[in-house]
Amino acid sequence: MSPRTKISLSEDELVKALRNKEKAGAEALYDMYSSSLYGIIFRIVQHEEIAEDLLQDTFVRIWNSFSSYDASKGRLFTWMVNIARNISIDKTRSKDFRNSSKTEDIENNVLSLEMQSGNALNPEILGLKELVAKLKPEQKIVLDMVYFRGFTHAEVSEELEIPLGTVKTRLRNGIISLRKVFN
Repeated sequence: MSPRTKISLSEDELVKALRNKEKAGAEALYDMYSSSLYGIIFRIVQHEEIAEDLLQDTFVRIWNSFSSYDASKGRLFTWMVNIARNISIDKTRSKDFRNSSKTEDIENNVLSLEMQSGNALNPEILGLKELVAKLKPEQKIVLDMVYFRGFTHAEVSEELEIPLGTVKTRLRNGIISLRKVFN
């Protein structure tokens, strides 16, 4: 059997296919976004097997809740990243995840460190590191903590000892600055 060719659609075509629950839409969604979403998930949970399971959960949730996607509120990728990020953060807060992290043996810890040093999500390859580096330092640290390290807004506020509103403002201003680069 010959390997399947990857499907790539424009964002509008993909949205239409997903709204119509077309098989080609699901395949294109996976082909186009699986590696990026996996990288985001792995960056948060830092366990390969868990990240793979959460990636599958993410695609199931995207498929099942696609009717709630509103293109006027943001890009498809941003909506999917938020789903992946929320699923990952929920997992890290779960009791079984915390318990398994405590009992992980030393061999798995070494493997986890080797995986972290790999290229699961390498911001240099995506060009994100350079773009984020151009932000103001206060925006850069908040953006890094929220999107790359999985902190909640409240956790960032507590960690940096700044008001929650300041965290949200810095994050919003950083995203607006990045959006200008992409548009």
